[in-house]
Amino acid sequence: MKEKTIDYILRATWQAVARMYNEEANKYGASMAVGFALLSIDKEEGTPSTSLGPRMGMEATSVTRTLKSMEDRGLIERRPNPDDGRGVLIYLTEEGKNKRALSKETVLRFNEKVKSVVTPEQLANFIEVADKINELIQEKSIFNTNELLSNEKNY
Repeated sequence: MKEKTIDYILRATWQAVARMYNEEANKYGASMAVGFALLSIDKEEGTPSTSLGPRMGMEATSVTRTLKSMEDRGLIERRPNPDDGRGVLIYLTEEGKNKRALSKETVLRFNEKVKSVVTPEQLANFIEVADKINELIQEKSIFNTNELLSNEKNY
């Protein structure tokens, strides 16, 4: 059998996780993106809208769409940022706090289930490998143009 590439394993696993979370969230009329946003918003202090994209790893347009949907459903409210007149803080409504608790419970249940079938060493190795992959990406060392050019000369 052909060996699976690392990116295939990551993509297939993430798609399965996303599908699982979306199926669960759908039972409550939500989505994984909404659940993730609920968990990313500080439930007491609110969160600047501009920090949600980076915190969630989403593009600004996707965050804007998700927040609009959440506001329409009464899960969040926008308030002017008292420290920055141009900024907006996102706050959870009571309904948003209830849905946030449900999202948190769902994530914790997933984590506990995974931890029940893998050893602490396996989990530590998984986290270490994921951290290394993220490091390589952050350092832009995977597709470094200079490195690629020097390797081409060897062919």
